[in-house]
Amino acid sequence: MRNFLIFVILLVSYSVIYAQEPSGKAILQRIDENYSSENRRAVSTMVIKGRRGTRTLQSESWIQGMEKSFTEYLLPAREKGTKMLKLGDELWIYSPSTDRTIKIAGHMLRQSLMGSDVSYEDYMEDPKLSNMYDSKLIGEEKIGDRDCYILELVAIKKNVAYYSRKMWVDKERYLSLKEHRFAKSGKLLKTLVINEVFKIGKRWYPKKMTFKDALKKGSGTEFIIDSIEFNVKIPEHIFSKASLRR
Repeated sequence: MRNFLIFVILLVSYSVIYAQEPSGKAILQRIDENYSSENRRAVSTMVIKGRRGTRTLQSESWIQGMEKSFTEYLLPAREKGTKMLKLGDELWIYSPSTDRTIKIAGHMLRQSLMGSDVSYEDYMEDPKLSNMYDSKLIGEEKIGDRDCYILELVAIKKNVAYYSRKMWVDKERYLSLKEHRFAKSGKLLKTLVINEVFKIGKRWYPKKMTFKDALKKGSGTEFIIDSIEFNVKIPEHIFSKASLRR
């Protein structure tokens, strides 16, 4: 009887612990809550550390939901006035130096954005990962002093930039602190490390992060959020092709 009672107590304890452990799907949904919003405006800096030196660019972006975004480059002078418009799965870029608007499509989406480790596909990506991937909790590990869940993501949609991903997610903040992105063959394509985070209202958001294209030389591209506002009012005319030439 005593052994039986011990067995029952252990079984109940394990059941409670297991019940408290969130599923991969639930963790991914919490990550999406940190990133998604009805509207947002952000000023960001991109530091590109290539083989030939370092370049710094600053831009201002307006994003509406998951379908619309508009970005204008502010610095340096050489890139000032360059604009990008995303409408659904279409992307246009305006260059003031040539006074031309070009549509980026097909294989061109895999090309580097402004010479960085970020591609146009990355820029176009749906911010809600749960719309594109199934998620499985495969382990736990520390990143620095933060306890993390390890998630394995596998694509459920065709034509996504990365067939699978491995993510280290902060258990408390539900923010991915490290990520590996893979091709269907299993080849590593990109890495992402979040170096600094900050809190806005009830959500945690990355402040500084480093992208690294595993197929390129160089030290990667640092992306810094200078300022961000959520659920702001954005004039509808911003998300039009006419705004590219204004």
